[in-house]
Amino acid sequence: MSTPAPRPDGAAPSGARGPLAERAQVPLTVPVPDGVAGLRWRALGEEDRRGLTALVDRIEEADNPPYRTSAEEVLEYFDTSHAWSAMGAWDADGVLRAFGFVRIPHGDVTLLRAFCSGGVDPGWRRHGAGSALMDWQVARARTMLVETGKEAPARIVVHVDDGMDTLEALLTARGFSPRRWYMEMRRDLSVPIPQVSLDGQLSIVPWSPDLDDAVRRAHNKAFGEEWGSQPHTIESWQQGRTHFAPSWSFVALDRSSDRARVAGYLISGRYAQDWPALGWSEGYTEMMGVLREWRGRHLATALLTEAMRAYAADGMQYAGLDVDTDNPTGAVPLYAHLGYERTRGSAMYTIEI
Repeated sequence: MSTPAPRPDGAAPSGARGPLAERAQVPLTVPVPDGVAGLRWRALGEEDRRGLTALVDRIEEADNPPYRTSAEEVLEYFDTSHAWSAMGAWDADGVLRAFGFVRIPHGDVTLLRAFCSGGVDPGWRRHGAGSALMDWQVARARTMLVETGKEAPARIVVHVDDGMDTLEALLTARGFSPRRWYMEMRRDLSVPIPQVSLDGQLSIVPWSPDLDDAVRRAHNKAFGEEWGSQPHTIESWQQGRTHFAPSWSFVALDRSSDRARVAGYLISGRYAQDWPALGWSEGYTEMMGVLREWRGRHLATALLTEAMRAYAADGMQYAGLDVDTDNPTGAVPLYAHLGYERTRGSAMYTIEI
């Protein structure tokens, strides 16, 4: 079992009735699966990060996904913007052979999300470790959702890349079902990049630290209106920035009033560790948004093409991004019009509570 990093997901599940403590069906105990697969199981902590990094490396070397997780990204599993709980399993020689995380963002308000991720060493698969981890994660997620003390619809989330048939079977057997689908796309930067003219007092400027919190607030507004995702707090906005690329990130400003307003933004990442697995180098668009007031004025195209030029100037072969295939803002046709092509897909599996 292995899953990529979580993404913002869609609107809250409808029809939630009664207190979360009743709906969540919290088990009386969350037993540690000690002895399963001949392994010693215990809570996994930040002090285990070296063994965890080595295990993630072995899993990705064997499974060969089109990405690689850096040591810095492994450390982000333990960030303080989430409530988290983790389980590990060690062999007789003290080598970590399996791990599982449950992480709930502290900033979730109208929809509580318990993200589950993990993996099993290739040499220790098909002995029950993956099933034991999944059972522990589902039980722990139910408990942690109630422990938030919040009353809201909730879901347990696992992201599944194309081709992860074993993980899909584990999830389906435990009541998960696919809810949303995503596409990874790329755009060849050797193809001419179009020029975009903006009207009025609109302009695209480089990202800068003094604009960052205004971008966070714009992101919360843009995504809150359309997708029902949960707001970023100041703390959560700063997390996960190990591979943030400031020189590839841009902000759309409207200067038609006394005070410039953020109309849109594009945040990029530089994932050099992924390029050998991908087979090409790319600048990656992590997130992009245009606020409703400024939609239909070519800001998304202007942001994307500005980023493309920055990627190309640094020698990148492609521009990359991912998109929710149910995106209601017309993003998929826009990306296709700009020359982006699908490379692979993934699905979000959930248990709705």
